[in-house]
Formats: sequence, C-alpha cells, structure tokens
Amino acid sequence: MSIEPTVKRWSAKRNTVVFMEILKGNSTVAEVARQYELTVFVAV
Repeated sequence: MSIEPTVKRWSAKRNTVVFMEILKGNSTVAEVARQYELTVFVAV
C-alpha cells in the first residue's frame, strides 16, 4: 500500500504536457481543473 504525499508539486515538464494537451484541443481548461483538483484560475 502506498501513501501519496498531501502536497503534489508540478514540474515544468508536467506543466508543459498539460498545457500542450489544452492547446492541441485534446482537453479543456475545465477538464484539467477537475482532473487535477485545481481551480480554473490556477489551471490557466
């Protein structure tokens, strides 16, 4: 059983991958916000 840390940090690579998915139209800002439990303001 693994215990995930309560603080999750976003690396530059992870930010870039998510941003590119939004730009390509594969995902929306709202979908990303829901998936990663972010506010839309933070996701932008």
